[in-house]
Amino acid sequence: MDQVIIEQFKKLLGEENVLIENDDLFCYSYDATQGIKTEFPDVVLFPSTTEQVSEIMKIATKHKIPVYPKGAGTNLSGGTVPLNKGIVLSLLKMDKIIEIDTENHTCLCEAGVVIQDMDDAVAKFGLLYPPDPATVKTATMGGSVAECAGGLRGLKYGVTKDYVMGVKVVLADGSIVKYGGKNIKDVSGFNMKAIFVMAEGMLGIVTEVLCKLVPRPEDRKAMMVTFSKLETAAETIKAIIANKIIPATMEIMDNTCIKAVEEFSKIGLPVDAEALLLIEVDGWKETVEREAAKVIEVCNACGADKVDVAQDMARREALWAARRAAIPAQGRLRPSLILMDATVPRGELAGFLRAVQELSKKHNILCGNFGHAGDGNLHPTILCDVRDADEMKRVDDFLSDMFDAALARNGTLSGEHGIGIAKAPYLPRQFSPEEIGLMKKLKAAFDPDNLLNPGKMFV
Repeated sequence: MDQVIIEQFKKLLGEENVLIENDDLFCYSYDATQGIKTEFPDVVLFPSTTEQVSEIMKIATKHKIPVYPKGAGTNLSGGTVPLNKGIVLSLLKMDKIIEIDTENHTCLCEAGVVIQDMDDAVAKFGLLYPPDPATVKTATMGGSVAECAGGLRGLKYGVTKDYVMGVKVVLADGSIVKYGGKNIKDVSGFNMKAIFVMAEGMLGIVTEVLCKLVPRPEDRKAMMVTFSKLETAAETIKAIIANKIIPATMEIMDNTCIKAVEEFSKIGLPVDAEALLLIEVDGWKETVEREAAKVIEVCNACGADKVDVAQDMARREALWAARRAAIPAQGRLRPSLILMDATVPRGELAGFLRAVQELSKKHNILCGNFGHAGDGNLHPTILCDVRDADEMKRVDDFLSDMFDAALARNGTLSGEHGIGIAKAPYLPRQFSPEEIGLMKKLKAAFDPDNLLNPGKMFV
């Protein structure tokens, strides 16, 4: 990159917000995805206002420089990494909570606000921001919007797209647009705010998000349910929903995952179980007691080996801390961890999980499984060594078969991690050429020079 352009950025942002040293460039050349090839950017920029982002894009457009928007880098599909030289645009310094509106139950925040920080802020007013990805303590709102993050509460409360009421966006040419607002009903024009959710930063750079909030539940009750057969766990999931109970959270772990998490957390998980469910109901105290009793009744009727109800908050927190430790706990087993998030209709979850287990044996791959059982979102966790070419060939074959197994069950390649680089080769298996062509036309309309996060989603 021409030094004259670097000096323009320094004048705009201040020298401390323009990184060009190799050590710094390396730190911003990757995200949480493993096993993909990336490139050092030319420069890393830290704007602090929407107007600065706009000026950066005007310079980038003039000189045809690729721009890779980035939040905390917790992405698991390579969605934020630079594939060529250019600009990594970090939004971490845009971290202000602008307004908490207790009358309309909304929160307006900048893209760099950490999700947990926002939820903590609204909790003081008895409100809740439900989406809670496993990286909730580090992931940012901008990244959550770009990937449409979900999390443990997705079954009852939904995912990020269900809570975005408005966005402020900088387009490729530097234009600033704002869509949506606090109105519960608003059908004026196209639903433009929705276009930028799960667009992976390819259509525009979201700098502000207006979020819907809900009342914080008065009470909650968590339990761990143990099963000697995976199929029994699956039937239990369906039976709970059939009894018109929608838990706030219903998570599943298979035996490989259980053993890894127990070795890591040592909280008394049943290491001999083939599967376990972690279930939590929430709401008004009377409702929680009634629903918890019904869940226990259904679990026992379906043939659960044991139902262990958390008797105090400490035990509840220990159970959910163990669940959130599923990734690092399994990551200790091998040098590399590749996490996927294929999703199927929940009625197909048991068959899909069993297929994944059989495919891991077929391809001689170590794979633990956990996920959001209530919404059919499975997280096959491939434990491998990306330096081993033979093993990575088997991993590729496993992934190909695994995605086919999901799609054969009317599933999808991604429930919450996005497509990025990791799943781009498989996108034509889910969509027809005409369907992908329409997405490409939308990308070209918003970004005719292909400067925003180029190289992602489409191969």
